Amino acid sequence: MYDIIVVGAGHAGIEASLVSARMGCNVLLLTISFDTIAQMSCNPAIGGLAKGQLIREIDALGGEMAKATDFSGIQFRILNTGKGPAVQSPRAQCDKRQYHLYMRKVLENQKNLTLKEDIVEKLATEPQRTQSPFSVNSVPLWQVLGKSGKTYTSQAVILTIGTFMRGLIHIGEDRFSGGRINEPSAENISQSIASLGLELGRLKTGTPPRLDTRSINYSALREQPGDETPRPFSYSTQKITNASRKLSGSEESLLGIHRRQIPCYITHTNKNTHEIIRKNLHRAPLYTGQIKSIGPRYCPSIEDKVVRFAERAQHQIFLEPEGKNVPEVYCNGISTSLPRDVQEEMVHSIKGLEDAKFIRYGYAIEYDVILPYQIRPTLETKKLDNLFLAGQINGTSGYEEAAAQGIIASINAVKKIRQQPPFILARSEAYIGVLIDDLVTLGPTEPYRMFTSRAEYRLLLRSDNADRRLMHYTWDLGLLSKELKDRLDKKEEDIRKAITILNKLFSNHRPLKTLLKQPEVTLKDLEMKYEKLRELNLADDVRRQVEIEVKYEGYIQKQLKQIERARKMENAPLPVDFDYNKIEHLSKEARTQLNKFKPISLGQAGRIAGVSPADITVLMVYFSHSSR
Repeated sequence: MYDIIVVGAGHAGIEASLVSARMGCNVLLLTISFDTIAQMSCNPAIGGLAKGQLIREIDALGGEMAKATDFSGIQFRILNTGKGPAVQSPRAQCDKRQYHLYMRKVLENQKNLTLKEDIVEKLATEPQRTQSPFSVNSVPLWQVLGKSGKTYTSQAVILTIGTFMRGLIHIGEDRFSGGRINEPSAENISQSIASLGLELGRLKTGTPPRLDTRSINYSALREQPGDETPRPFSYSTQKITNASRKLSGSEESLLGIHRRQIPCYITHTNKNTHEIIRKNLHRAPLYTGQIKSIGPRYCPSIEDKVVRFAERAQHQIFLEPEGKNVPEVYCNGISTSLPRDVQEEMVHSIKGLEDAKFIRYGYAIEYDVILPYQIRPTLETKKLDNLFLAGQINGTSGYEEAAAQGIIASINAVKKIRQQPPFILARSEAYIGVLIDDLVTLGPTEPYRMFTSRAEYRLLLRSDNADRRLMHYTWDLGLLSKELKDRLDKKEEDIRKAITILNKLFSNHRPLKTLLKQPEVTLKDLEMKYEKLRELNLADDVRRQVEIEVKYEGYIQKQLKQIERARKMENAPLPVDFDYNKIEHLSKEARTQLNKFKPISLGQAGRIAGVSPADITVLMVYFSHSSR
């Protein structure tokens, strides 16, 4: 018997398995194949707008994704450098094979973790008396039945099945079952989940063609290089150097990475491309009714873009290498489920791709999800104790969103079986808090993708300060090394010292802090003039924190006051199993939505669609009278 069984070895499953094991639990990870652990089934990149913030938060909470990215990264960039720090995000192209090998090695060497190949067919649960002498509550004993015929038993289960639940792949008129191309789907688990009383939905996503890099005319395309001075993703990685030459493996290490960056290239569709797509819409599954599920609004297929944005003469395409020594190129921007012959005609109409050879055709995939109104902020299902869900099974899209959920699900699964208080991040603390709160209050009906615009406190939730926001939790959870804790403490002390000096030193009767508020003045400028600042010998990341805190001080204080006002609502609890039909002054829609979502606080109730400010006032009055 295991403490926790994790189903699926995608990005959510990996983080869930590692964190659970590192917290001392006996963990079993079930995957269809060891060869597809950490498979980058879509683009070979980690991070991006808002997603980069998620990666830094995952790393700060003890996850592995950022380290794997630093190990396998072949190009590093900071996006939105021309804008403010709130919306700047790191992004990296990765060598897909190296990323997989890194994660597999970490999993295989992790203490308390067992890996097995099997396809999950059925889940079953029965109440069992807890072994704790301090409680008489009944807890479930979960049984997971594999296609191999084996039954695995545990106290808790974390499902991270991705697109594998009744996955159906579409390429033109062809359709066939599969969790990913050339991989089997899990056909029976959906029925098992439905029989347990959970409501299923169905979503769709897609992927573009992969081309042979040797057949592309790069001389006709615009090169997009990485940053001259790459910034690592993980707080464990001290430095990444953009080497001008190819280095041997012995010259690279995780603490100081020296690597030659590989460029991406940019091209565009054109009027001819769009005409080819339009004349073949009668063969496009998206428009023939063959695909019935809802796809991601913010990452549409090329056929959808051509129809929805008919006025556009072109759409941008990023050609992203899938590895250092791999001939495969990912065509970011032309996700499609058009027939193979149409895909070829379309691609060959694009500049630089006239003679491109296909390695793999694009496809769409429909798959089952569990509608997320049925989960708590801990990612445990409301109906079934000790069953946790993470990743695309909750209706999200993207590696980063999945991994973030894996972290939270695993921490809470461990805490639940140990009968400890849950771990919930507020919207004001992390993008992870925003992500999960959106899932459990909005109940997305399309694949959910994280954006900076979803975070109302994004100036405080920057990618550069995730360690300062979250590592104190990681230390308490036993997931932070003493070395990283000491580095964080020194960083905080250096920031405090620098700001103290900026307040005490004056220039022309003005404190240096006032000078630093000017846009054109940097902390390095002041260090060159003032010895006391130079003596601090500040690291680049410390210098960055000081500048942001000083230059954006007014805005930061404003957001902190907003958070304090909102906290009063968040700290006003609501009974979990309350019947809102009892409150006659609530609107009919509010009663329906509140009974469906079962919010845990007034603040969460206020974010549910259909619950008005007037309804919140009714709730406040009702429960204040009830408490008295």
